[in-house]
Amino acid sequence: MYVASLGVRWRDLDAFNHVNNSSYLTYLEEARLQWLSHVPGPWFDEHAMPVMAASQVNYRRPIAWPAQLQVQLFCERMGNSSMTIAHRVIDAERPDQLYCDGHVVMVWMDPASGKPVPLPEAIRSAAT
Repeated sequence: MYVASLGVRWRDLDAFNHVNNSSYLTYLEEARLQWLSHVPGPWFDEHAMPVMAASQVNYRRPIAWPAQLQVQLFCERMGNSSMTIAHRVIDAERPDQLYCDGHVVMVWMDPASGKPVPLPEAIRSAAT
């Protein structure tokens, strides 16, 4: 569905000198935002905004600095008001190096009521 290119920052490292587990979630968030910025047509308005309902990250190997990453996003499932976005983080120079995989569930909801709303047509089109 989308591939984001990201660089590992020095500040992403932890005391063990590899990328901290929480930074993986930041990489995934950045990739989703890049994808959404490329979705043609409206994907949110005052009555429909995406929120994260669940996330799963399988840490496969540590990421060392410096590194260039590719975050690959795939549509795993599309429901009425939600979509499951699968992800893989790999090394941009060595695509066989898988750092993590998993998925997130995004739900579109009305911020005023807190109730789910149907997925915007722009999201349905962009994810297929």
